[in-house]
Amino acid sequence: MAPISSTTVSIVLVHQLFRRLDIATERKDALIQKVGIPPALLAENAARVTTEQFSDLYRLLARETDDELLGMFSRPARGGTLKYLCLSMLQSKNLRTALYSFGRFFRLILDDFTFVVSRQDNLVYIALEPTSPDHPISPFAQGMMLKLVHGVISWLAARKIPLARVDFTYHRPASVSEYVYLYPGPAYFEQPRAALYFESDQLEAPIRQDKGSLRAFLDRAPADWLFVSFAERIISHRVREYLATRLLQPCSIDDVAHGLHISVRTLSRRLREEDTTFQAVKDELRRDIAVQMLIKTDLPISVIGTEVGFHDSTTFHRAFKTWTGGTPKSYRGHHE
Repeated sequence: MAPISSTTVSIVLVHQLFRRLDIATERKDALIQKVGIPPALLAENAARVTTEQFSDLYRLLARETDDELLGMFSRPARGGTLKYLCLSMLQSKNLRTALYSFGRFFRLILDDFTFVVSRQDNLVYIALEPTSPDHPISPFAQGMMLKLVHGVISWLAARKIPLARVDFTYHRPASVSEYVYLYPGPAYFEQPRAALYFESDQLEAPIRQDKGSLRAFLDRAPADWLFVSFAERIISHRVREYLATRLLQPCSIDDVAHGLHISVRTLSRRLREEDTTFQAVKDELRRDIAVQMLIKTDLPISVIGTEVGFHDSTTFHRAFKTWTGGTPKSYRGHHE
């Protein structure tokens, strides 16, 4: 069996989805179970959910509350907000003018912040500016809105637009290594503003979407604008992909460096630049595949352990507990 290597996200993000919503506990549990997340995982701070589960839950909550931004701001973004945002940008000359349209659109519907588009040397940035210094934008809202900007711009261009950098106003989080899977560029923290920076020439690209392709984008939302792969630019993705088909065999950093045609020293340095290590990438891959297989298959837990490179069941259980704070069985729900 060749397991898939799609990523998982922290259960903390699931808690963030509900943080500003007034939903009864019974209804919350029902929605969580509907997307296949065992409610017991909510008590495990290190637990993981698949990107599909997170996206499905987001979509259910947006419909439940008629707020596509899930209570993050003082006014709801009613159903249809993303659709009309995209429609307002489709007539833009290029991505640069589309960014201005993005900012103007949200100025009409939200009061908590404005989007400011400006230049800095050879870079163009779009920044979140709170309308009141007494009401800063939460870290979760910063991340979601910047992901929305990047996701929509990338969709308009029909390709993943690289970032020169991404800035956040909050402290560097313990989970910083996960940012490389969300933002295709270096992340900086404790900055004066939350912003995305693009190379100026990247924004000269024309709009390559139309009303005909918008339906599919909306049907997959928020997955397409939240979780995108940048394997062609990010070394940790390349390491992850190389390891994904070789989990049943011993594979050291020397083996991977040789397979990627770079030196071990260069590989280690580039991974450090992405705030990770070879062992961390390997463990995250095995964790994510194990979670996916526990949720999506009825394979015995011992077989799943073998598939991700553990020939001893006890060792697999111990590693899984370290990775997620829970047992493999807790991800099974009605299975086993």
